[in-house]
Amino acid sequence: MSNNSSGKSLLGIFTNGIVRENPLLMLMIGLCSALAVTTAVEYGIGMGLSMTFVLLMSEVVISTFRKLIPPSIRIPIFIIVIAAFTTVIDYVLKAWFPELSKAMGVFIPLIVVNCIIMGRVEGFASKSSLIEVIADSLGMGLGYTWVLVGISAVRELLGGGTLLGFQVLPKAFPPIMFFKMPPGGFFIFALFIALNLFLKKKLKDPAAATAAGCEGCPSEKAGGCGIGSEKV
Repeated sequence: MSNNSSGKSLLGIFTNGIVRENPLLMLMIGLCSALAVTTAVEYGIGMGLSMTFVLLMSEVVISTFRKLIPPSIRIPIFIIVIAAFTTVIDYVLKAWFPELSKAMGVFIPLIVVNCIIMGRVEGFASKSSLIEVIADSLGMGLGYTWVLVGISAVRELLGGGTLLGFQVLPKAFPPIMFFKMPPGGFFIFALFIALNLFLKKKLKDPAAATAAGCEGCPSEKAGGCGIGSEKV
């Protein structure tokens, strides 16, 4: 494989997690912690960076030693590795950012059972090279983080008129408490899903054809595929 094609492949792996296979908006895994901590931007940033660290380090370790891990005990080993890095980030937050750690509560330790990390470790890191898993974990981490920060920004702004604790909207603006509550989180999350599907369509992602209908599908231009019409 040439360096050019290799670079494109790594770029594709990296960008996959940001939009096309975003772990929250497309795969829809790890939603519990994502919706629980997104009431303030600082919580979204803290959770996103914590998740990215655990994902990156776990994928790197599993990829490095993948040929030495017996298939029969791979799941327990994966859990041990993920738990080790989750413990590291948990203690770092408690030592250096105690208020943030207290605010996010149990959701930091629960990273160890987050489906995003276990899914990427099992489905990608255990079968891929080191450079590929670095691109994958950073892309997935960035995709996870931008969604958290985006949802947090909307909920904090509309629910309290602040961003990162600074007053942005006039104090006369009445806070909409709906956005601080769980239903508000689900509502904003649904809007982000719609935005992500719109971006996929704009990027002319063939996978979006099933969600957006036949319009724009290459098969439609060629005379149709026969699904949902009389064209063959």
